[in-house]
Amino acid sequence: MAKVLAIANQKGGCGKTTVAINLSACLSMQGKRTLLVDMDPQGHCGLGLAVPEEQVEQSIYDVLSRSDDTPVNMEKVIWQIGKNFDLAPASLELAAFEQQFAGMPGREMRLKNVLDSVADKYDYCVIDCPPAVSLLTFNALRAANAVIIPVETGYFSVHGLKKQLETLEMLKKQCGQELTIKVVANLYDVRTKLGREMLGEMRKQFGHLMFQTYVNFNIKIKEGSSLGQAISEYDSSSMGFKDFSKLAQEVIKAFEPAVSIENVVNVETQAVADDLMSKAESLSRRAEELLQESASTLGKEPKIIQQAPVEEKLELVYGVTRTEDGIKFLADYPHASQVCVAGDFNNWSADATPMNRLDQVEKNGAWEVTIPVETGRYRYRYVVDGAWQHDPHNNYVESNPYGELNSVIEV
Repeated sequence: MAKVLAIANQKGGCGKTTVAINLSACLSMQGKRTLLVDMDPQGHCGLGLAVPEEQVEQSIYDVLSRSDDTPVNMEKVIWQIGKNFDLAPASLELAAFEQQFAGMPGREMRLKNVLDSVADKYDYCVIDCPPAVSLLTFNALRAANAVIIPVETGYFSVHGLKKQLETLEMLKKQCGQELTIKVVANLYDVRTKLGREMLGEMRKQFGHLMFQTYVNFNIKIKEGSSLGQAISEYDSSSMGFKDFSKLAQEVIKAFEPAVSIENVVNVETQAVADDLMSKAESLSRRAEELLQESASTLGKEPKIIQQAPVEEKLELVYGVTRTEDGIKFLADYPHASQVCVAGDFNNWSADATPMNRLDQVEKNGAWEVTIPVETGRYRYRYVVDGAWQHDPHNNYVESNPYGELNSVIEV
């Protein structure tokens, strides 16, 4: 029977889909038959694995919404991505699922029933949950044996961890379901004080829940995603691949029969749940203290973080800076053919403000543009070969209505 892992965090921007894709790919490379199930209406798993949206005739929605007397036919849904690696893609129709099944008995068990029909064909089913508390999320959690919570080592993601634990406790009370909980630190940057401090605090508070493996910030992972490739396919020599390979090995060790009770923690009692919530609140308070310390150091200057790969030598300061001529944007996308910046300053036009590629040999494939603006606060995103993404080198972000992140600069 397949082990079902839900990758969940109510906060967007923590790298949840990236973890789901690359963990699935690395599990398959370990010889494990793996099915990745996309339960997010945005369909980013398909996008991140180069599945053409226009060619998806049936998605996970079609089997979830079938009538009760219709047999499950996953063959028409599943796409083969690689050896031992399949995908059940999502579609925008999933957004109507909650309204369609509101009030219907057994609505939260529909995904479990679907996955039970293919449980003997896979070793692992990995579910990418939407970044919200919804019927789709509850379907994923009801189907799961375990929940893996990716947590970025930053202030906002710590609060996301607290919210996710509250959701799991609510599920336990309503359904009496026991779930194994594991936490993985993601997008870790060893060069930032906040990152180092938060990883230390997370290990102190949740050491028994956390994977020993943490995933470093690595630009190769983002490049692979923009090209529709898992890191195992895009660059198997990168730090990103090494991190996800270690994580896959640790997952196998934790969730297969030889598991030690010391390595797996179930939310079995109210006392344990209360202890988790207390630790999450303590971690949130520590995050606020660190954020205030950072603010006192930075003053009113924009938060600019150098986040080039740890293993590469930094030659440029990527991110956003203020100059006499306006805002200077400097991005690192050496494999992109076109990079544009869109934001409040150009009515969010995807192609109105193209960036200029600097010399690829001397400047590591950097892209640059300077935009004259008046004093104010501006939100923006990069458009890399048509794919929208926030600036990975600016940790001043806010959520947008699409469950993703906008980067922010104040002038």
